[in-house]
Amino acid sequence: MNHTFYHIYPLGLTGAPERNDLDSVPVSRFSEIENWIGHIVEGGFDAVYFGPLFESESHGYDTVDYYRVDRRLGTNNDFAQLCRKMKDKGLAVYVDGVFNHVSRSFRAFRDLESRKGESPCRDWFRDVSLEPFHVRCWEGHDSLVELNLSNRDVRNHIFGAVEMWYREFGIKGLRLDVAYCLDKDFLEELRRFTRSLDPDFQLLGEVIHGDYRQWLDHDLLDSVTNYECYKGIHSSLNDNNFFEIAYSLNRLFGAEGIYRGRRLYNFIDNHDVNRIASVLQKPAHFYNALILLYTIPGNPSVYYGSEWQLRGVKEGHSDRNLRPALRCSEHPSNEEEMSSWENHCRMASIRHSSEALQSGSYRELYKSSNQFAFARESGRGVALCAVNSADREVQIKIPAPEDGLYEDRLNGETVRVEGGSLSLRLWPNWGAVLIRSGE
Repeated sequence: MNHTFYHIYPLGLTGAPERNDLDSVPVSRFSEIENWIGHIVEGGFDAVYFGPLFESESHGYDTVDYYRVDRRLGTNNDFAQLCRKMKDKGLAVYVDGVFNHVSRSFRAFRDLESRKGESPCRDWFRDVSLEPFHVRCWEGHDSLVELNLSNRDVRNHIFGAVEMWYREFGIKGLRLDVAYCLDKDFLEELRRFTRSLDPDFQLLGEVIHGDYRQWLDHDLLDSVTNYECYKGIHSSLNDNNFFEIAYSLNRLFGAEGIYRGRRLYNFIDNHDVNRIASVLQKPAHFYNALILLYTIPGNPSVYYGSEWQLRGVKEGHSDRNLRPALRCSEHPSNEEEMSSWENHCRMASIRHSSEALQSGSYRELYKSSNQFAFARESGRGVALCAVNSADREVQIKIPAPEDGLYEDRLNGETVRVEGGSLSLRLWPNWGAVLIRSGE
């Protein structure tokens, strides 16, 4: 997996109603997402990850029907048309696979609820008790009933849906919701099944804590969400402590790194957490976060609207502010949004132009409270990356893997490295990305 992702929460972006009337006529809102295709391509993204878009009761993770697109967004044909247009522009489509739990409106659950012991769907769910009636719900949420993924009929139902998504919509991969809850043997069979559809089909798993190696395996997942570096980036900036993210990157990707050579899914915000522009205590630190997102090992992902430094924080248990309705045509609307967007485009272009940034190894070169530098090296190139979170210009001396002429593609300068070291000037709250000439 080697992508730059654009992450869309479709029910939010299109302004769909928060509750779904399951008896209503579908209302196509996919045309609004079509209006974003040019923006996504211009931004240098080559893959779109759609949050939940199959029939659900409310927020999308309470699935009603895996075989039908949510009527608040449109029909299956509407989504297939959108996917074809994205494919024509070179965009790979990934969708949320929410397989751990379903809503109480899921047909098999309704049958169990009404027929109890006579229902053939009793074994579709976990820890079913008939007297009194009870089933296991995910993390105590009564609206999210856990599926029994060991049941053959359940697996066949899910795999049939995945095959339909692949054949009708042409999806290139799945992002598996709460992958840390899914049984390993289920993941192994899902992996075998998707490879039978397409050897290059990708599985990305949502994993928050723990040792990602449990899921990063040839027979399980291709990639997982990198929550460790998500936290490390904004904490390092807010605490004036680049030692935190430096430690994580070295532990994960350094010479003895436990995920060396693996591409995790990197992000600085998403649909579940406060927007990066609201998390950072100093707005000027946004650009350090952006530079790190595009230069550390892995696949960068940008959550819709954050390319313009959109703000958003949770209110109590509500994620509504994190998933707003947006019209692409209304942005950028001010100088801050324009600057942010231009620098997103610049960083995406730099990453795409460098094999070292896409797939190179990682080596730390320098760290202090407010400055941090590292090298990315591949067989065909070298990239030197540095950030400065101080409010003043600084000069740091870093070792360089190879002598030669380097282009600072972030600042439009050329630097010559001699004697294995480089004295690097860093502007306030900014950085440098030096690519060895010839790459």
